Amino acid sequence: MTVINRSVFILIFCILFVISSASAEFYPYSHTKTVIGFPLTYVIQKNESLIEIARKFSIGFNEIAAANPSLDPFVPEEGLPVKIPKSWILPEIEQYTGIVINLSEMRLYYFFSEKSSHLVRTFPIGIGTEGNDTPEGTFTVVEKIVDPSWYPPESIRKEKPDLPKVVPPGPDNPLGSHAIRLSRGTILIHGTNRPFGIGRRVSHGCIRLYPEDIPKLFQVVPVKTPVTIVKQPVKVGMINNDVYIEVHRDQSLTINYFDEAVRLLRKKTLYHRIDKGKMISALRQKRGIPVNITDQSATKWGLKIIPNL
Repeated sequence: MTVINRSVFILIFCILFVISSASAEFYPYSHTKTVIGFPLTYVIQKNESLIEIARKFSIGFNEIAAANPSLDPFVPEEGLPVKIPKSWILPEIEQYTGIVINLSEMRLYYFFSEKSSHLVRTFPIGIGTEGNDTPEGTFTVVEKIVDPSWYPPESIRKEKPDLPKVVPPGPDNPLGSHAIRLSRGTILIHGTNRPFGIGRRVSHGCIRLYPEDIPKLFQVVPVKTPVTIVKQPVKVGMINNDVYIEVHRDQSLTINYFDEAVRLLRKKTLYHRIDKGKMISALRQKRGIPVNITDQSATKWGLKIIPNL
């Protein structure tokens, strides 16, 4: 292979690698491997915003902004590298089944089995605004609707009196192309005609997905699927023998992040295996990215001062 051909081959390989990584739809997991995916790095192109890059890689605006706090989210400098946080710790639940939504990270997980493999799909979401919070709890999928019509509730029509009583399917319909109704009838998982709202608190309580993501979820989720909605700003997971922590800034909660991290680590009998300094750094930064906090040294050390996190 000539030098030129080798260079072309490497370039094509890198492009295919990025594309396949960005569009990966499901990941294997186990009780000893609860950290899925892997982070990527992307070079900002001319006139690209972080909002556009987030959608390109199927992550929410909250995720890309938290992972790249030094970048202007609307006018980032061309040619700079941007971290693509395509890795996540699975939420802490009793059983991995059906749909699990973690409001703190604005992300949906769908757990399923294929032959003997345990797999999970994951999608970024938009959730309810303050005062219109998406409810926590356990629900069930009761209905699936293609090309749904939108019936604006009275609360919204008071805010926008020009709205019709029914908005038919089409580009002006905020429900998008598909809707999944939960057993709490006013709550839907649906698409959107405003994709810039994914990774934000923008809805009146419903869960929004990118227009290209909602058909994928709609296709595989049957009626009667259980849906668990939680708020978990701190998650702890493992890859083989390494301990990871993922921390999200959730302004809807009043929580001591340090206490919550210690509680989770002790619950999993992992606290004695971590580097306290690494844990504190992750808690302070709240980047929403899994961080390896394993103590690699032979000597464990104690924490004498608990900082205000």
